[in-house]
Amino acid sequence: MRYEIDLKTLSLSPVYPLGEDFTGVSPSGDTLSFNNYYLEKNGKPFLAVSGEFHYSRMNENRWEDELIKMRLGGVNVVSTYLFWNHIEEEEGTFDFSGSKNLRRFVALCAKHGLYVILRIGPFDHGEVRNGGLPDWLYGKPFEVRTTNEVFLSYVRRLYGKIGEQVRGLFFKDGGPVIGVQLDNEYMHSSAPWEMTTGISNEWVSPGTEGEKYILALRDIALSCGLIPAFFTGTAWGGAAYSPKVMPLWGGYAYRPWIFYSHKGEHPATEEYIYEDYHHNGVTCADDFTTAYEPETRPYACCEMGAGMMCCYYYRFIYPYKSVDALANIKLGSGCNFIGYYMFQGGTNPMGKTGAYMNEAQVPKRSYDYQAALGEFGQVRESYRRLKAIHYFLASFGDRLAPLETVLPEGASQIDPRDLYTLRFAVRTDGKRGFLFINNFQDHRLMPEKKQEEIVLRTAGEDFRFEIGMASEENAILPFHFDLDGILLKQANAQPVLRTVIGGRATYVFMIPDGMDGAFRFEDGAKVSGGRDFFTVSKDGKETDVLVIGRENANRMYLLKNGGLLFTDGALLEDEQGKLRLETTQAENTVQTYPAGLLSDSAAVRKENGGCFGVYQINAQAREIPVTAELAAPHRWVVKVPEDALDRLKDARLQIDYAGDIGMLFLGNEMVSDNFCNGDTWEFGLMDVKGRLQTPLVLNIAPLRQGATVNVESAMAARNEKVNALIADLNGIRVQPVYELAL
Repeated sequence: MRYEIDLKTLSLSPVYPLGEDFTGVSPSGDTLSFNNYYLEKNGKPFLAVSGEFHYSRMNENRWEDELIKMRLGGVNVVSTYLFWNHIEEEEGTFDFSGSKNLRRFVALCAKHGLYVILRIGPFDHGEVRNGGLPDWLYGKPFEVRTTNEVFLSYVRRLYGKIGEQVRGLFFKDGGPVIGVQLDNEYMHSSAPWEMTTGISNEWVSPGTEGEKYILALRDIALSCGLIPAFFTGTAWGGAAYSPKVMPLWGGYAYRPWIFYSHKGEHPATEEYIYEDYHHNGVTCADDFTTAYEPETRPYACCEMGAGMMCCYYYRFIYPYKSVDALANIKLGSGCNFIGYYMFQGGTNPMGKTGAYMNEAQVPKRSYDYQAALGEFGQVRESYRRLKAIHYFLASFGDRLAPLETVLPEGASQIDPRDLYTLRFAVRTDGKRGFLFINNFQDHRLMPEKKQEEIVLRTAGEDFRFEIGMASEENAILPFHFDLDGILLKQANAQPVLRTVIGGRATYVFMIPDGMDGAFRFEDGAKVSGGRDFFTVSKDGKETDVLVIGRENANRMYLLKNGGLLFTDGALLEDEQGKLRLETTQAENTVQTYPAGLLSDSAAVRKENGGCFGVYQINAQAREIPVTAELAAPHRWVVKVPEDALDRLKDARLQIDYAGDIGMLFLGNEMVSDNFCNGDTWEFGLMDVKGRLQTPLVLNIAPLRQGATVNVESAMAARNEKVNALIADLNGIRVQPVYELAL
């Protein structure tokens, strides 16, 4: 199939600053500011990559290494909810200790060069109990989420305590906090009051006062010392908008909430169709309806689905390839600020009175969210795949940000069930740019694409791309791309990063699965070397090009010194540049570029890998014994020797089971739970290290087939009858997690 786009008459939208409400200046004179198209850092385009990490949903001993993983994954902004009921569960008693130590968490972000956006509520949702509102608010003589003076006095007290915790940590002070979100989905979304029985179906008010309420919160925040470079607000679904607040968007293709009323299969969604989100007068196929002219604000996101929880009525194994495909779609559609929810999974804390601090539709403790990084530090395929896009934005985001979105005719009206029409978009100024291609669709399997042709017609020349692409793959292809003064006309390979080692530049390109990896340089350019590593030169200028496949791109990490390290494990690099490898494998092969990047004393050099160094680094293999003894119907006593965890970074209890809900108890505390979806349930035993003298108890609530309840009794007796109970423990083991110094 042949497709064409004519770019000859493209006119660019005017770009202008948004003013002091969206500008921050640090004590050193650094600036962060929005124009109507993108964020700027010191006057240059800056592509923010935000990842949601709820600090109060994780053991504080895990925070630092998970933040390091986020940074090495290309995240540069950490967004976090501050759940009111985690902070002030009991009226008048504020708790910022342990896993609620906000100041320590923000300081760790600063330590590792990560900006921070605080989402301060008062309503935060996040599948937390009452949308984060404390239970005690339910009995007050006012409606929440209003400008009622008494309610706002409680908000002022909350914001004041938060302000005390983060004093001196804002961008204006030289700190990492750049943004503050006010409320969440105001006038769009709500949550059940968990105080009620559930039968009454009473919900927290979504709000009715629009900008008046948002500005009241803004004034209170400023008066409490919460003074960011910019305020943000969620913009989708007709949520309240103010010109003083940056509207942020999102996108979820896997939507458990539809099963409150929907029956049957989950439909294919419009999330994997390219749209034009920045031009006035454009109708989009999804729910992108703005309260402002789209050209007056950047298209920016805070909640792109980087995972999704299993709810009771919708359970599924999240397809990890969906995440970088969604990032590709958003960028191709004009996004210049991407944000993921959740990037880091977590575990809900227990309430002080034994209440579960979450919403009833989700597990009581687990908030793993099938996120890019799991609740116990698991590195998922989505994390690995996203690095190629995030590194691209770090190296070339300043080139991408000013470019317009141009779609082929009918692109935004493609039916999500249409698996054969090629989905693509262009970001361009009419001369140069990037071709975005997507071959992923949620709830459907896209076929492999072969012998597709895309022609981009510019005033200078035509660019013809011969496209092949594997199912569920996506790509960003360059045209008229500068390599340190040498022109790459076009390539069927995705630019990933530019790095400088020893004063010499290397460009790294990835060949997406199914593509041929062809390069076409300007006339007179000379290429010497092989297919995977070559040097291109012209008129005294030259640069190296490293070409890798998708698999190696997923294994690649960019180090602070400009070097590249390839591993199947999770790489950790501290602020001094010291390297550690977190791995579930005792034997690990590590590659580096350039070849001599690692000391032979840290890892054993295996062989000559050409431009790569190849090393072997091993741990002493450990097998951790675990027993599970049936003690009662659907209940097992699980024993793991306490000393078996010594000298390990972690040990993940892995449970394969069939049933309805799995619950793991230690003493009288439920430490983990899981809605059965057919995947392995994992629990990090280091969170209970020192307590394993007491055996764990595994309870599998059975799946009931043909269940009925007989209530035909004069004495109010209720008696359940079922045709079959399914509650089987199919396997249990402990996976050791090693940490090795490199």
